[in-house]
Amino acid sequence: MKLLENIAQLASCRAEGGQGDIQPVDDAALVWEGDTIRWVGPRRDLPPAYAGAERHDAGGALVIPGLVDCHTHLAFGGWRAEEFEERIEGRSYLEIAAAGGGIARTVRLTREATDAELESRAAGFLREMMSLGVTTVECKSGYGLDREHELRLLRVYRSLAGSQPVRLVPTLLGAHVVPPEYRADRAGYLALLVDDLIPTAAREHLASFCDVFVERSAFTVDEARRILRAGQAAGLGSKLHADQLSGGGGAELAAEMGAVSADHLERASDAGVAAMASAGVVAVSLPLASLYLGQPPFGARRWIAAGVPVAVATDFNPGSAPSYHLPFALTLACTLQEMTPAEALKGATIIAARAVGLESRIGSIEAGKAADFALIEAPDVNHWLYHLRANACRATVLAGSIGWSASSGAEGARFAS
Repeated sequence: MKLLENIAQLASCRAEGGQGDIQPVDDAALVWEGDTIRWVGPRRDLPPAYAGAERHDAGGALVIPGLVDCHTHLAFGGWRAEEFEERIEGRSYLEIAAAGGGIARTVRLTREATDAELESRAAGFLREMMSLGVTTVECKSGYGLDREHELRLLRVYRSLAGSQPVRLVPTLLGAHVVPPEYRADRAGYLALLVDDLIPTAAREHLASFCDVFVERSAFTVDEARRILRAGQAAGLGSKLHADQLSGGGGAELAAEMGAVSADHLERASDAGVAAMASAGVVAVSLPLASLYLGQPPFGARRWIAAGVPVAVATDFNPGSAPSYHLPFALTLACTLQEMTPAEALKGATIIAARAVGLESRIGSIEAGKAADFALIEAPDVNHWLYHLRANACRATVLAGSIGWSASSGAEGARFAS
């Protein structure tokens, strides 16, 4: 049994309470055994039964639940830095895509990459994410866009899940866009998704969710409904990329389908907001994408006022959000989306855990939950997200073990130097 003490503040981030209720505990102590939290509370209230636990010094750090990045496109080939310049010069995301760039370019580069190259690269990203305090990552396919390469990406994720400590939640995004070879045969690609790819991914337990991009350049609401129904019939949960570049009824469809989340949502209608609130669908905001695309950001106050839980994620991908820096995304959620630091943190912990269907096990610091947490060099949450640094994380603990520490970067390192 282990005891962490000398904690300046601990943010519990339990599910109860509003978006900004992180249940902070000053001068806290935390006890865990194996991979499970046993007790958390003010140090003065530590039960005698835990007094003999192996003690660790937090060094006056802020302690938060392990961060959950609930929307990434983790494995891909190449980058798209030239599109960054093109957008600055005035070309839109849709114009670049129509000229053969965007997702189609990444699909080509991903298909050309070997399994070993994709896995090694993604493993490097995960190590960097873990060093930032991230302990769980949702990882989408979507850059294969045929049977062989979509399944290959999901198998890369399965291999990664067994070879490194960050918890992975795989999502099938075969419905990212219609690939070039099927542009003249949309019906054929839909049939491939519904009749073959989705059932195969589910049968081989390669994915937990089925995702679809509802957009003028991707799939219609009717097509998305068919795809998500096929996913549900195969036992996969539903997720949507919705109403990002144009309002197209994606939020309403997410509510209709009982999706666990709908993501982006910058152009969602008032009816869509109300429908998601009624259905309990999580809205996943992606401020890095808004920043890189130069779009009006997600209006968090509108969604929170309507009673919709708002998660914050990176949307890490090579085109519209080429950064996996979730703490930076949280700061952007504050500055661009008008979320308070506490609201943003809850959006990347228990609410993000809900967006990947794991809120019963991760996302908060409370007895019975997984011992996933991070030590942050800041006195409180406000100071952490206000004082932007390359990395304020001192240590990341996953399932009760130190996965990364600033003192050495290696497993088994001390919490405080």
